[in-house]
Amino acid sequence: MLNSRPIFPLSLVVYLVSLCIASGDTRPNVILVMADDQGWGQVGYYGHPVLKTPNLDAMAANGLRFDRFYAGAPVCSPTRAAVLTGRSNDRTGVYQHGNALRLQERTLPRALQEAGYATGHFGKWHLNGVRGPGVPILGADKYHPGRYGYDQWLSVTNFFDMNPVLSRNGDFEEFRGDSSEVIVDEALKFMAQQAKYDRPFFTTIWYGSPHSPMVASDADRKPFADLKESDQHHYGELVALDRSVGALRKGLRELGIAGNTLFWYCSDNGGLKVNPPSVGGLRGLKGTVYEGGLRVPGIIEWPDVITRGVRTEMPACVMDMFPTIADIVGLPQEAQLQPADGISLRQGIEAGRFGKRSKPIPFRFQGKGAWLDNHLKLIVEDVAKREYALYDLKADPDESENLFDDQTKIAKRMQREFEKWNEGAVASGEGKDYREERLTDSDPRRVFWTEMPEYEPYFKDWKKRPEYEGRLKDF
Repeated sequence: MLNSRPIFPLSLVVYLVSLCIASGDTRPNVILVMADDQGWGQVGYYGHPVLKTPNLDAMAANGLRFDRFYAGAPVCSPTRAAVLTGRSNDRTGVYQHGNALRLQERTLPRALQEAGYATGHFGKWHLNGVRGPGVPILGADKYHPGRYGYDQWLSVTNFFDMNPVLSRNGDFEEFRGDSSEVIVDEALKFMAQQAKYDRPFFTTIWYGSPHSPMVASDADRKPFADLKESDQHHYGELVALDRSVGALRKGLRELGIAGNTLFWYCSDNGGLKVNPPSVGGLRGLKGTVYEGGLRVPGIIEWPDVITRGVRTEMPACVMDMFPTIADIVGLPQEAQLQPADGISLRQGIEAGRFGKRSKPIPFRFQGKGAWLDNHLKLIVEDVAKREYALYDLKADPDESENLFDDQTKIAKRMQREFEKWNEGAVASGEGKDYREERLTDSDPRRVFWTEMPEYEPYFKDWKKRPEYEGRLKDF
């Protein structure tokens, strides 16, 4: 199978790894944690009217809090592709939820694996082209996490909930308890193995909460008894998620590795239509390119480096994760495929202050787009028809006053910039960035698992599970 990941001389890789071991590896551990459908306003530190998130609040108070942090796109799979590549989702072929990430892409876990890191993925994957409620990933799956650089994985195709069935490197296992707490507990076991041998690790923990189907315990629902039942479960899932963040932070301290662990938290897209609202007064919801669909909670905790609480309104995004971590760890330039769309945030993280962002953040999704240049945001209502709107988020955070016809010079400049970027994104989508300069897998699957014969032997047992009941009623 052809793959465009960088090929480093084996002697160089061995030399670098042995040098790190001999000198005592001081590179940080890295944990990327991502919620599934948590809106920007669904945290206590933004004053949510009913939800308490004491553990996320503590992270924000002790670390770096991004008040304008952005997903890669307004739905889940595209953002996950952007996290792993540092590139806009449309460059990678992940145009919509349920698309598979091209094997020709260079990924962050692969780059860190080749640099001597132990790598592990826990939870939702949704980059293997399998749709429907999450099912454990097959060991023979062409697009399982191991294909992208993960040594160990305990993963599910899509959203998952209470008492999940997960796949450990292809072997199915059933667990008891809230899904957020299950995957954090399993991830901590992986981290403990690496800490025992002083080996740095890279871990992604991708929750299935608060995505539907929402199932919270009675205890976690209790504080929301005045809400309708579906909203009780939604907010109850966030209570459990926050508790698992606390368990992760505590576990890192108990392992003695919290200080030199970079822990980066965010959500995969904007919030859902629930009551109380999920997006803290922003315009739009999941699926839109307005702020409510793209802006998400964002926090970094790294006690050895971030020694006091810092807040910034400089926009940052998930595409910044790869270049930032590569800069901190010292990865070679060729580790990341170009062109990339993020920037390194290392200097701001280490200095504890940020100025203006040096590079606009691009978005393109389902024929729409956006171009975010600090406080100015160009909305692309229709990429093909070249329909635009311009908003000043500093003066108009609600995106209610279209300035495109009033601020013509600025609007036309941003339009030209977006259209030039869009030409590059189209070329990327055609495979021009890869070593082969073409797509070697031009039609990755996008299929429901009920249509895959490999899963048929499990249908009888899975019918009894609430998350699969509706999908399997005709089988």
